[in-house]
Amino acid sequence: MKKYVISGGKPLNGEVSLSGGKNAVVGIIPAAVLVKGVCVIENVPAINDVADLVDIMKKMGADVRYLDEKTLRIDSTNVVSYVADYDAVRKLRASYYLIGALLGRFGHARVGLPGGCDFVERPIDYHIKGFEALGAIVDIKHGIVVADAEKLTGTSMNLDFPSVGATVNIMLAAVLAEGLTVIENAGKEPHIVDIANFLNAMGAQIKGAGTDVIKIKGVAELHGGHYEIIPDQIEAGTFMAAAAAAGGRVILRNVIPKHLESISAKIEESGAKVEEFDDYLIVSRDADSPIKNLNIKTLPYPGFPTDMQSQMAALLSRAGGTSIITETIFSHRFKYVDELRRMGAKMTVDGNICVIEGVDKLTGASVRACDLRTGVTLVIAALIAEGITEISDVRYIERGYENIVDKLRSLGADIKVVNDDTPAVTETKIS
Repeated sequence: MKKYVISGGKPLNGEVSLSGGKNAVVGIIPAAVLVKGVCVIENVPAINDVADLVDIMKKMGADVRYLDEKTLRIDSTNVVSYVADYDAVRKLRASYYLIGALLGRFGHARVGLPGGCDFVERPIDYHIKGFEALGAIVDIKHGIVVADAEKLTGTSMNLDFPSVGATVNIMLAAVLAEGLTVIENAGKEPHIVDIANFLNAMGAQIKGAGTDVIKIKGVAELHGGHYEIIPDQIEAGTFMAAAAAAGGRVILRNVIPKHLESISAKIEESGAKVEEFDDYLIVSRDADSPIKNLNIKTLPYPGFPTDMQSQMAALLSRAGGTSIITETIFSHRFKYVDELRRMGAKMTVDGNICVIEGVDKLTGASVRACDLRTGVTLVIAALIAEGITEISDVRYIERGYENIVDKLRSLGADIKVVNDDTPAVTETKIS
């Protein structure tokens, strides 16, 4: 079993280039099903979710190959199946985008309920309502979403909540539908804009992505083309939090500072310095300067992202005073708390609120990555802990972070990969 072994207490210094956006690419690859022609997608991150989606696409008949390590060529012309491999789709959450894509292309879709990180139930009710508004009949049978439509017809709909997944899935189903589809109270996240831009580059007519009203005028077909994925907002935020927690000076290249404004504000509020440039950031903190306590409330974009609250909890575990994190997007997204407690953190959870009492130090321990963001949160905690931390189930981390071990090593972190079950944590003598 692969594990990460980290010896903490070392500041981070140097520069790192961020990868293409995970949340964008996992929507763009399924979107390629709608295109009859060759899509060349650049800045593709080398993560497990991409590998799993490529496998699913190939099994449906798509010709998928890498032109180089960052460039993916997808030709869906010969895709004839609207059935996605049941076992494969259970490996990742974003497999639900295949429902909208297959429904849009064939008028039919058979896709198993998605898997991925098991941190909380995330039903797809908003997605189904959107498909039904477009004219589909949707049912769930034996764990499989069964969607059929004689014809998809554009309509106006108002989402009860600005769900990212539902916004994207409805866009995918609507681009080839007849007439105009209007999504009100739509999600505004950067990766929604990126997926819309990809579809427009292939001939779709989508306006308003990035606002709360998106209009999709159906077209007869999509053609091939080239597209480059935006940098990963959450990977950037994760390295920002790591730099602020460990201290030092880190240059983050290949970022869009505008996408990071809510994160940058909280990083600066914690006592670190953030310098913005056109396509890079510098995050620095004197290792001897204190980390300040603060309050965080997750909100839809442009608010503070839910995918960053656990990383900030690791940072705030060493802050002076009391910090409060309020989670408004997903319920029960605090599984990381039990693992951080093993390292000495003082945290309590009451419903959707986590209260953090800063401690003088964290100590290394054996911990487990139970989901993607918990895993990377434990990495940050290990970087600032005394002694050695061993993190198991790192497959979750590698679902969404490309070459994280090499990137951290380049910044001076003492991190290695252990590929067997040999214990790596040494006993600590208690006097």
